[in-house]
Amino acid sequence: MNLALAFATSAAQRPEKAALYYGESEWNYAALQAWAGAVAEHLAGGCGVKPGDRVGIWLKNRPEFIVAVLGVLGAEAVLVPINNFLKPDEVNYILADAGINLLISEEELLVQAPALTAARPGLKFMPVESFGGMPAPREPGGTRTPLLSASREADLAVIIYTSGTTGRPKGAMLSHGNLLHNVNSCRIVLETAELDRMAVLLPLFHSYMLTVGVLLPLLVGGTIVLVKSLGQTKLILQELCLRQATILPAIPPLYRALASSPTPLNLPFRLCISGSAPLPLQVLQDFEAKYHLPLIEGYGLSEASPVVAKNPLRGVRKPGSIGLPIANVELSAQDDQGRLLGPGEVGELCVRGGNVMQGYWNNPEETAKAFRNGWLLTGDLGYHDADGYFFITDRKKDMLLVNGNNVYPREIEEVLYQYPGVKEAAVIGVPDARRGEQPLAFVATNEGVLIQERALIQFVREKMADYKVPKRVVFLPALPRNATGKILKTTLRELISQKAQA
Repeated sequence: MNLALAFATSAAQRPEKAALYYGESEWNYAALQAWAGAVAEHLAGGCGVKPGDRVGIWLKNRPEFIVAVLGVLGAEAVLVPINNFLKPDEVNYILADAGINLLISEEELLVQAPALTAARPGLKFMPVESFGGMPAPREPGGTRTPLLSASREADLAVIIYTSGTTGRPKGAMLSHGNLLHNVNSCRIVLETAELDRMAVLLPLFHSYMLTVGVLLPLLVGGTIVLVKSLGQTKLILQELCLRQATILPAIPPLYRALASSPTPLNLPFRLCISGSAPLPLQVLQDFEAKYHLPLIEGYGLSEASPVVAKNPLRGVRKPGSIGLPIANVELSAQDDQGRLLGPGEVGELCVRGGNVMQGYWNNPEETAKAFRNGWLLTGDLGYHDADGYFFITDRKKDMLLVNGNNVYPREIEEVLYQYPGVKEAAVIGVPDARRGEQPLAFVATNEGVLIQERALIQFVREKMADYKVPKRVVFLPALPRNATGKILKTTLRELISQKAQA
């Protein structure tokens, strides 16, 4: 079994059923299968894509994103979703690292094409505007040969690039089997069925939305409600209510807005899921008291396809907990020697199961660091209680959460060091009422050099996604270091704390 064949099987069983809503548009399974099949044929024929070739998808949320996913898998190629907020320098790194020669994108983003081809002259583009719309199905329930791919479960299906502590993103390699395993586990714990309509308003390039927002509903025979009106909560909810979405995966700010609504809204959901950032206990309690709907917290990481744990839909849900391991996945807290820890003992959370990645693309050194005795080391610290519920006590070292996006200071620091005159650079996170956290940069310059804060920030903005850009730069004569020369970020945090209290 592979993902393309699993979708083809699902489509053949329910050709006339709605598979995808987008605004006023609707596609049934037969039509979506035909559209994806046409893309797969073009990739393999007109574009010369061979099995195992990496194909990038650099798109905003739109129906063609889903079609491109299915088309790439149908052509037996490897899908590489790319964050559409990234700047050309960041995209170029992924294109080069993954060896991508074909990028599926859209006209709005392809204004950056010259900057991409300058770094990778052989790069070809496939704008989704050339997809030409939905072709007529060949026959009700019929399948196109390319989607009946010969890929095996062990074959590589997707490479998800994650921000790295080393300053450069790493490509987590997920096989067809990894993703099928995670889809099935999520089907069990969320009790997902044909009647479900999955709300998709989070970015499709995220591993969570790829698995839970796209693959899960399509493989169980459900329906995707892809939101067209992004930005305004009122318009988003109007679309979801119109299409009677039943499952809502979203981030804490949306639930905060719903919980603080003067009067309860008439929501169609049977289940709400919060992810990407910690959900404040008060928001959870206020939301459930107002709407009488289960709001489920969970945990995952791209390297695990990505879902690892969730609070149960039925039974005890513990606020502040990431819940129990999902079906057919093991989660443990371990000490530095790999010893399994008992209830209440804090250690590194480790994952084992069929959802765990094959490793990092072209990076055996980092792959070796990520595993110990068959367990994936998450880098997150936590513990489990006597009932087996897990709690996170600390996040990955130095990682920030900005609007639900993982941001590693090292990546920003690498860019700061490129600016002429920067001698030392360090980035920490500071609390932000709207974004959760915000990067703050500290810089020491070479002797006699004067750097303008605005110019330095603009330099970073040209090279990195906007959410990674520090809004402030604090200039110091020298950055504090310990005896071994390591920059003391704890001292920098104390400095900011003292200034805030002054």
